[in-house]
Amino acid sequence: MGDADDLVTLGKVVGTHGIRGELQLVSYSGEYETLTSLRSVQFRWPTGMIRDLPVAGTRMHGGKVLLRLERHNDINDVSQYIGCEVLVPRSQLPELEEGEYYWHDLLGLRVITVSGEDLGQIREIFATGSNDVYEVWDGHREYLIPATEEVVTEIDLVARIMKVSPMEGLFDL
Repeated sequence: MGDADDLVTLGKVVGTHGIRGELQLVSYSGEYETLTSLRSVQFRWPTGMIRDLPVAGTRMHGGKVLLRLERHNDINDVSQYIGCEVLVPRSQLPELEEGEYYWHDLLGLRVITVSGEDLGQIREIFATGSNDVYEVWDGHREYLIPATEEVVTEIDLVARIMKVSPMEGLFDL
C-alpha cells in the first residue's frame, strides 16, 4: 500500500444492492467511468481505518455504480462497508487530457481574480450538466464560479492557485 498522499477519494458506499453482496457507490465527482474500471479499492471508515480489497466486478444500475468484491458473496459480508469512503491509488486513475482535472486536485485551491483579488478557496464542486460550478468561500462570502474556459484562465496545481476572470455581473448580488 502506498503513501496516504497517493490515495484519491472517489466516492462513498451508500448501501447494498440485492442479497449477493453488491455495494452501491455514489461518485463524488459525478464521473463513473473511473469507478467502473477499478481493480482494487480501499475502504476508509469514519474512524480512519482503511482496508484494501480486490474488486470482482462493477456495473451501472440506476445512476449508481454497483461493486462486487472478491470473496464477498453475501449481503452480510458487505454491510460493514456502508458509509465508508472509497479510495484508490492515484496510479489506478486514467491519465487526463490536457486541461482536465480530477475534482480532488481542485478542492482547496486558492481562487484569485486576474486583477489580484483573493476570493477564497474552492470548498465544493457541483456538476450542473453543462459545466461544473466551483463553490468558493473566503470565510465570509460564498462565490459560485462556473468552470468554463471564459471564466477560469489558469490552474496551477503546484502553486495551488486558480485564476479567474469574472464575467460582468458574476459577483453582483
